[in-house]
Amino acid sequence: MPRGISLKAFGHASSLFLAISFLLCVLFDLAFPAHAMFSSWQALLPGFHWISWGSFILGLIESYGYGWYAALIFVPIYNVANYRQPRKAN
Repeated sequence: MPRGISLKAFGHASSLFLAISFLLCVLFDLAFPAHAMFSSWQALLPGFHWISWGSFILGLIESYGYGWYAALIFVPIYNVANYRQPRKAN
Protein backbone atom coordinates (compact mmCIF):
# COMPACT_ATOMS: atom_id res chain seq x y z
CA MET A 1 0.00 0.00 0.00
CA PRO A 2 1.49 3.38 -0.94
CA ARG A 3 2.43 5.59 1.99
CA GLY A 4 2.39 8.93 0.18
CA ILE A 5 -0.29 11.50 -0.49
CA SER A 6 -1.92 11.51 -3.92
CA LEU A 7 -0.96 14.70 -5.74
CA LYS A 8 -4.15 14.62 -7.80
CA ALA A 9 -6.45 14.19 -4.79
CA PHE A 10 -4.65 16.77 -2.68
CA GLY A 11 -4.50 19.21 -5.60
CA HIS A 12 -8.22 19.06 -6.27
CA ALA A 13 -9.12 19.12 -2.56
CA SER A 14 -6.99 22.16 -1.74
CA SER A 15 -8.08 23.94 -4.91
CA LEU A 16 -11.77 23.37 -4.22
CA PHE A 17 -11.27 24.48 -0.62
CA LEU A 18 -9.76 27.80 -1.76
CA ALA A 19 -12.34 28.34 -4.53
CA ILE A 20 -15.23 27.68 -2.13
CA SER A 21 -13.62 29.95 0.46
CA PHE A 22 -13.35 32.69 -2.18
CA LEU A 23 -17.01 32.24 -3.10
CA LEU A 24 -18.11 32.43 0.54
CA CYS A 25 -16.00 35.54 1.15
CA VAL A 26 -17.50 37.29 -1.89
CA LEU A 27 -20.99 36.40 -0.66
CA PHE A 28 -20.10 37.71 2.81
CA ASP A 29 -18.79 40.96 1.29
CA LEU A 30 -22.00 41.41 -0.69
CA ALA A 31 -24.17 40.69 2.36
CA PHE A 32 -22.17 42.84 4.79
CA PRO A 33 -20.45 45.61 2.79
CA ALA A 34 -19.39 47.45 5.97
CA HIS A 35 -17.18 44.48 6.82
CA ALA A 36 -15.98 43.75 3.28
CA MET A 37 -12.59 42.17 2.68
CA PHE A 38 -12.40 42.74 -1.07
CA SER A 39 -9.26 44.85 -0.73
CA SER A 40 -7.47 41.72 0.53
CA TRP A 41 -8.62 39.81 -2.54
CA GLN A 42 -7.39 42.60 -4.78
CA ALA A 43 -3.93 42.30 -3.22
CA LEU A 44 -3.84 38.48 -3.47
CA LEU A 45 -5.45 37.90 -6.87
CA PRO A 46 -3.85 39.69 -9.83
CA GLY A 47 -6.44 41.32 -12.08
CA PHE A 48 -9.28 41.00 -9.56
CA HIS A 49 -11.44 44.10 -9.23
CA TRP A 50 -14.58 44.43 -7.16
CA ILE A 51 -16.99 43.04 -8.60
CA SER A 52 -17.98 41.99 -12.06
CA TRP A 53 -18.74 38.56 -13.46
CA GLY A 54 -15.41 38.48 -15.28
CA SER A 55 -13.52 39.45 -12.15
CA PHE A 56 -15.43 36.89 -10.10
CA ILE A 57 -14.61 34.08 -12.55
CA LEU A 58 -10.98 35.21 -12.62
CA GLY A 59 -10.90 35.10 -8.80
CA LEU A 60 -12.29 31.55 -8.80
CA ILE A 61 -9.74 30.43 -11.37
CA GLU A 62 -6.85 32.05 -9.50
CA SER A 63 -8.02 30.60 -6.18
CA TYR A 64 -8.16 27.15 -7.77
CA GLY A 65 -4.68 27.71 -9.20
CA TYR A 66 -3.29 28.67 -5.80
CA GLY A 67 -4.57 25.35 -4.46
CA TRP A 68 -2.64 23.47 -7.12
CA TYR A 69 0.42 25.60 -6.42
CA ALA A 70 0.26 24.57 -2.75
CA ALA A 71 -0.23 20.92 -3.72
CA LEU A 72 2.69 20.92 -6.15
CA ILE A 73 4.97 22.24 -3.40
CA PHE A 74 3.60 20.39 -0.35
CA VAL A 75 2.89 16.87 -1.63
CA PRO A 76 6.37 16.05 -2.98
CA ILE A 77 8.01 17.44 0.16
CA TYR A 78 5.67 15.41 2.38
CA ASN A 79 6.10 12.23 0.34
CA VAL A 80 9.91 12.47 0.40
CA ALA A 81 9.97 13.21 4.13
CA ASN A 82 7.51 10.36 4.79
CA TYR A 83 9.46 7.93 2.60
CA ARG A 84 12.72 8.58 4.43
CA GLN A 85 11.30 7.82 7.88
CA PRO A 86 11.95 4.29 9.08
CA ARG A 87 8.93 2.01 8.99
CA LYS A 88 7.62 0.53 12.20
CA ALA A 89 7.39 -3.23 12.48
CA ASN A 90 3.84 -4.55 12.60
